[in-house]
Amino acid sequence: MNKRIIEVDDLIRRDHHYLLPGDKCYFHGEYTAGEGFAYSETNQLIINFKKEVDRKGRPEWRYKEQAIAKAAQIFRAALSPNAFESVTFVPIPPSKKKTDPLYDDRLLRMLQSMCAGYKSDIRELVIQLESKSPSHDQTTGRPPPDELAENYRIDQSIVNPIPTVALIIDDVLTTGSHFKAVQKVIHAEMPHVQTLGLFIARRVPKSVDFDVWDVN
Repeated sequence: MNKRIIEVDDLIRRDHHYLLPGDKCYFHGEYTAGEGFAYSETNQLIINFKKEVDRKGRPEWRYKEQAIAKAAQIFRAALSPNAFESVTFVPIPPSKKKTDPLYDDRLLRMLQSMCAGYKSDIRELVIQLESKSPSHDQTTGRPPPDELAENYRIDQSIVNPIPTVALIIDDVLTTGSHFKAVQKVIHAEMPHVQTLGLFIARRVPKSVDFDVWDVN
């Protein structure tokens, strides 16, 4: 991976507390929590990319399509040509199961666009059993990996051939919980598969101006 993609190192990993030192994860930009789309180019990309499926058919929907295409272009430019045909691309399941009307295949479509022209192995290898509220909407906080993994299963219809390297794809790296849950489910059945993570952005906390602090 080239300079457009950044590896999560020891310093960055502290912001994503479920990740372990042995986890190899990479990201493109930084999404600032608590800020709107005008705050940065990455914020705009992520907000549009995650636009809910119930917005389809409205004028704003084109921004989601543009975000999917842009994310695909970013990764296509960043990955080496060899990577497109040497790894298995595994999108992290969205919050809704496949039969749910609100199921969002944004990651799958991004991968299909990214890999166009290559003989790439793209598989929704890990599927969600039941629809859930998005993690950021849950009032009890973001679920830990074990809780997420309970709702995940390997899709046995596409498990073969067993991957050598699974490149797990998601839009935003927050706590690392979804990555670890997918990794756990894969390793439970295929312990020798190498797992890597690739994200459009990592979440960073909103900065606070020093002059708003009460120092009296």
